[in-house]
Amino acid sequence: MLRLAAASLAGTAIEFYDFFVYGTAAALILGPLFFPTFSPVAGTLAAFGTFGVGFVARPLGSVLFGHIGDRHGRRPVLVGSLLLTGGATVAVGCVPTYDTIGVAAPVLLLVLRFLQGLGLGGEWGGAVLLTAEHAPAERRGLWSSFPQVGPAVGFLLANGVVLALSATLSEAQFAQWGWRVPFWAAGVLAVVGLWLRSSLAESPSFLGIDDHARVPLVEVARDHWRLVLLTAGALAVGYAIFYAVTTWSLAYGTERLGVSRTVMLTCIMAAVVVKGSLTPVAALLGDRYGRRPLCLAGCAAAALWMFPMVALLATGAPLLMFLGFLGAMLAFITMFAVIAAYLPELYEPRVRCTGAAVGYNLGGVVGGALTPIIATALVEQSDGRVPWGVGAYLTGIALLSLGCFALLPETRPVPVVRAEPAMD
Repeated sequence: MLRLAAASLAGTAIEFYDFFVYGTAAALILGPLFFPTFSPVAGTLAAFGTFGVGFVARPLGSVLFGHIGDRHGRRPVLVGSLLLTGGATVAVGCVPTYDTIGVAAPVLLLVLRFLQGLGLGGEWGGAVLLTAEHAPAERRGLWSSFPQVGPAVGFLLANGVVLALSATLSEAQFAQWGWRVPFWAAGVLAVVGLWLRSSLAESPSFLGIDDHARVPLVEVARDHWRLVLLTAGALAVGYAIFYAVTTWSLAYGTERLGVSRTVMLTCIMAAVVVKGSLTPVAALLGDRYGRRPLCLAGCAAAALWMFPMVALLATGAPLLMFLGFLGAMLAFITMFAVIAAYLPELYEPRVRCTGAAVGYNLGGVVGGALTPIIATALVEQSDGRVPWGVGAYLTGIALLSLGCFALLPETRPVPVVRAEPAMD
């Protein structure tokens, strides 16, 4: 289990590195380079628009790779998704800017971002299911949390590279070629990921299926459509929080507040470090007390914290911004630490790869794709220094997710109580 969990963690870290490095670049540099004819705000919105395309592609990727996972096994999904995401990420680093090839530049960016999202849509289902289906029932939450640590590691890798480049290069050097380096590095990471995944064993749950679903998506749409919609709505708040902190706030802090790129990245990364470190702890609580109670608690905490978070962000003070981000990330991980065990347990094995992945990635469309765009637009329409509109928007999503989680059942396996042998 340790070798399997470590390989899943490394794989998700690499694939989310690919996805996150684009978000950081969109917040910092892609607007002026690929949309130079737009105003600064419009350029940022356009860059966030290409960022959102990746989320739109993710449910399509979950359908494509979910079909493969339910029909042919979880292992092929891990290899195919990694190749697609890694190749698209390297290609982004090679795209000429608008000044070189004109409108073809943002079009290429859009296509490659779509391919990134397509690959990542399959990654989560394959990595999580392979770990969850190998894990013993009483510790499924803990072992399944390892792939959930991967996004935090991927984010830290992506932003660590950007932070190092920002500290060593001039603004002109970063704009000319420095921003491309994190994308090129994805090629090396993809090779490492493929090596780690080459020896993983197939899931026992998949091997135990006698009658594979002929068209998994049809079965999911026919028999589990309500469950898919509820899980998508339930997970929307996690995406909204994460990308409000890691993507929108980065653009808001550097452009609106005048905080340096290095300070903003450091504050965000520090909060993500704590979030990643506490993921297994929250997962253990899920094994002990259930998946649903932690999800409800995380949603409630998010609803209460969004207004304080934007108020702390608006100060521009590093320590206060960090505290705002930290509170949001703690609410986030209270929910998402147990999701990797919770979602697979909601679906039967024959359609599990499709159902769990589609629900998970549809939540990304609602919470992740729209949040940076809507938040940026709300700030532009606001007259005050504190972006209260963003706080209201995030609170509304938290309440929506709270209602969806309230309608979902508990899935934690009931511990087996062994009877004591009778004494003569």
